Amino acid sequence: MLDRVLARGAQALDTNESHVDDASQFDLAERAALKRVAGLSTELEDITEVEYRQVRLEKVVLAGLWNTTQADAENSIRELAALAETAGSEVLDAIIQRRETPDPGTYLGKGKAAELAEIVASVGADTVIIDSELAPSQRRGLEDVIKVKVVDRVALILDIFAQHAKSREGKAQVELAQLEYLLPRLRGWGESLSRQAGGRVAGGAGIGSRGPGETKIELDRRRIRARMSKLRRQITAMAPSRDTKRKNRARNHIPSVAIVGYTNAGKSSLLNQLADAEVMVQNALFATLDPTVRQSRTADGITFTYTDTVGFVRNLPHQLVEAFRSTLEEASDSDLLLHIVDASHPDPHGQIHAVREVLKDVETGDIPELLVFNKADIADEAVITGLHAEYPEARFVSAVTKEGVGELVETIESMLPSPNIEVTVLIPYERGDLVSKIYALGMVEHEEHGAGGTSMQAKVPAELAAELADFRRPDLVIGE
Repeated sequence: MLDRVLARGAQALDTNESHVDDASQFDLAERAALKRVAGLSTELEDITEVEYRQVRLEKVVLAGLWNTTQADAENSIRELAALAETAGSEVLDAIIQRRETPDPGTYLGKGKAAELAEIVASVGADTVIIDSELAPSQRRGLEDVIKVKVVDRVALILDIFAQHAKSREGKAQVELAQLEYLLPRLRGWGESLSRQAGGRVAGGAGIGSRGPGETKIELDRRRIRARMSKLRRQITAMAPSRDTKRKNRARNHIPSVAIVGYTNAGKSSLLNQLADAEVMVQNALFATLDPTVRQSRTADGITFTYTDTVGFVRNLPHQLVEAFRSTLEEASDSDLLLHIVDASHPDPHGQIHAVREVLKDVETGDIPELLVFNKADIADEAVITGLHAEYPEARFVSAVTKEGVGELVETIESMLPSPNIEVTVLIPYERGDLVSKIYALGMVEHEEHGAGGTSMQAKVPAELAAELADFRRPDLVIGE
């Protein structure tokens, strides 16, 4: 089953990393510093002793259900294999089961869960990863049958985010999402569920204050809620910094292009080509989480920015969407969405749908979208032909070979908001800041230097035209 289900799994995660410059080598070296030593394990045999642990360097077996088409199920399990490898585990086997609805007790049903237990025992796996979100009762039921740790797709994605978050804001967002996931799944340790704190232990004064008090698990839940509240306050306090930067760009009328797309579609690689950036590139899912803003300039000299956002995935945990809302707002404030799709992926249409579903939550419906199919150099020609027919306005590029990048740049520049008010002005030499603004935000057609200052004929945005009102000289004749 593994050979059939994961036939093209290696395509998702190639061990050869893309070329990056020196500025990114440190990040890649740090990420590759921890490697699995085969044959060694410190996993606890009694899983009931562990309340919650991240997916670490483990040997895993994958399991999933399918109720639509087998091809979709196999694509999803291949993606789960790529996620598991990104988290640092080794995929040993995978099964998919035809079932209309999950079993409420064990997700797979007792019989299939017993078969899965036999597979886990035969291959020596430490963990089972389920290609869906499990209810707490389903996870406990499966663990009781399989006798190893069970992790669902949501916990796996949260673990990857925890590994890759670098900024203070990103770490806080990931921790908040993990606590939101953990809270309803909190488990006690045996009899500690019934342990109660009362009397002096609860901070009372002895006689008259003794009572049932709080159980241990209630205390844990209260502390988690308190930590979540603190994290939300911290994230809210960090928001003004990002808002200030966005407002500065808006005040200076700098157009913004938000790069969105499925994880590992090549967003960072394409940003490096478009803006001559030095963003870390790695052939892995969710390699970069923190948004990156880079400045660029059109052929006409207009300044604008590219913003690389966090990648999306099927069934992106809602906890992450909420926690990363401040980051995703970079897309909602943009003038153009550059939607990157992996043309070599087995299901590019599924990628497009998954990204658009997430973007609905951040209200980007009125922003123009430009579809860009990346990795065209390794995609099947028949697939490229079909995508051309279905998406005639899309662009096909390769960030590695730079094929189509020049045409993409021209298309982006043509879709940006352009200055449309013609002005003829005479700017005194002491107001060189206005000359710089005209060059940065407008299109200069003619310029002359005279005794009274700099005479310019240009097209500028409406806001800048209002700022230049006192210097307008429509009677001037420039460039003759």
